[in-house]
Amino acid sequence: QVQLVESGGGLVQAGGSLRLSCAASGLTLSNYLMGWFRQAPGEEREFVGHINWNSGGTYYADSVKGRFTISRDNAKNTVYLQIHSLKPEDTAVYYCAARLVVAGVYNYWGQGTQVTVSS
Repeated sequence: QVQLVESGGGLVQAGGSLRLSCAASGLTLSNYLMGWFRQAPGEEREFVGHINWNSGGTYYADSVKGRFTISRDNAKNTVYLQIHSLKPEDTAVYYCAARLVVAGVYNYWGQGTQVTVSS
């Protein structure tokens, strides 16, 4: 019923930009946080940032602050992750996730989209 589908990943040269999309269906995102995570092969999943769907307020991990921007499109029920000045260390599978603001755990996850940054 609930589905999050990421798209927009690909192979990009270092210094380039990419915009990832996460389309949500089966739930109303009011009162939700939409989070972005990433996971490189052999490494644990890392929190990237999130957006409060109601307010549009965002929060970013220190590692990506200044280069990553999260936004939303209410009409499309879609959240975006805009990445600028891509670095090889940004290479990972990027996941979107959703949780109620009052919840402590992200309970809905997408399948991920691969971002590969070449040097």
